[in-house]
Amino acid sequence: MATVKILKFYPEKCDGSRECEKACSNVHFKNDKGGEWSAITIVKGAQGYDMEVCNHCGLCIDMCPVQALKRLNSGIVVLSKKTCIGCQACVGFCPQGVMMRAPEVITPFKCISCGKCVEACPNGALELVEVELDDIEEVVYHKQGVCE
Repeated sequence: MATVKILKFYPEKCDGSRECEKACSNVHFKNDKGGEWSAITIVKGAQGYDMEVCNHCGLCIDMCPVQALKRLNSGIVVLSKKTCIGCQACVGFCPQGVMMRAPEVITPFKCISCGKCVEACPNGALELVEVELDDIEEVVYHKQGVCE
């Protein structure tokens, strides 16, 4: 079976510092503001913190009219900035709502499991883990109510 490395979040360890967001935006955009420049979003809810991030389900791949999205042999779903026309179809379609857009950037972006956020987290709230692709698709479909 095919596997992919995704981010695992430990909410009980998160203090909301958003160092992971800052590291992501600094690595990919040379901008340390985090927030809308990051492919990771930390949100505070009633039960504490949660993380919104791409889990590489790949459902966005078929939505791209110019085939700018593809799955690498490692299982990671990536976007080719050279091929992308900026139509944002993947942003609107993403079942997790984690295909991102940044101000003044035409092409969308997403987590590529680079691990820089893991290194930046001061509390060990993030970890790169290897999972089966079939398991990811099942989780996404359950969240959408496609299957019981």
